Amino acid sequence: MAIAIMCSGGDSCGMNPAIKSFVDYCYEKQEEPYFIYEGFEGLIDNKIKKAKHKDVAGILHLGGTIIKTSRSKRFFEKKYRQKAYENLKSHDIDKIIVLGGNGSFEGLHVFAQEFEISFVGIPATIDNDIYGSDYALGVDTALNIIKSALDDIRDTSASIRKAFVVETMGRDCGYLAAISAITSGAEICVIPEIKTDFDSLEKKLKDELKHGREYILAVVSEGSKQTNDLVSWISNKLKIETRSIVLGHIQRGGNPTVFERLMANEFVIYSVDKLLEEKTQSVIVYKNSKFKFIDIKKISNKKQKINKKILEQLGKMTK
Repeated sequence: MAIAIMCSGGDSCGMNPAIKSFVDYCYEKQEEPYFIYEGFEGLIDNKIKKAKHKDVAGILHLGGTIIKTSRSKRFFEKKYRQKAYENLKSHDIDKIIVLGGNGSFEGLHVFAQEFEISFVGIPATIDNDIYGSDYALGVDTALNIIKSALDDIRDTSASIRKAFVVETMGRDCGYLAAISAITSGAEICVIPEIKTDFDSLEKKLKDELKHGREYILAVVSEGSKQTNDLVSWISNKLKIETRSIVLGHIQRGGNPTVFERLMANEFVIYSVDKLLEEKTQSVIVYKNSKFKFIDIKKISNKKQKINKKILEQLGKMTK
């Protein structure tokens, strides 16, 4: 029987390095690697193809995913999952690696319970919200893109005496905003996980503006839904012209960092070995600088929390 790899949900940097490592390692282990194109939608439509070395030559430095990804409403219906299973059987595939996030893992969990399928989920989401994992593929590249953007914005902000509110992605998780605010020295950070002390911030920043501060840099997580409110607050309370910038999908693209490429390789090697050793329905996580597997049942409906030390540092910085 063969092994397939697929991407599901939003794209993230590190997917292509993982795909290349998957093909190379499968051939090293004398296993047949297959691509499932366009995620669950491709699984339903039988967009499944045997992978060759030539397919992954020269993709290590590319962002996104050469096998594409999608979100599938059809996969929620049993008849389409049945069709997907029949497609896998026609290729003699009984093991799958999925690069994605919580929704993708849950979808494959339901599928694997209904049919004889083993799978390993590899965290691949810039949201960094996979329960039990300190890191997901795409996070390091996204942080570096945000870092560059914030550095450039600070340059112009300091030159023209303006405040800028920069919105990061991350869905309901404020990890990207929190780390970016700390490493860029932002004056304000708003995330869903902690309550911002606006009274203290107002007093502190008014005093700094009075004594020579000429700009303000604020980072806000999209999950807080406070971008526009923060722009109004800074303009009205601090009396400084304020602009907002939504970084958007630029955070999901770009050239994968060295760390991303190394981690993609490690995630894949451990995952392939796990699938060859035993039947499994698990997610591989990276916790306290170590890789381990967690049964999908122990992850279901659980929410990842940002490290307390990060939240404490953020709280001190923005008071």
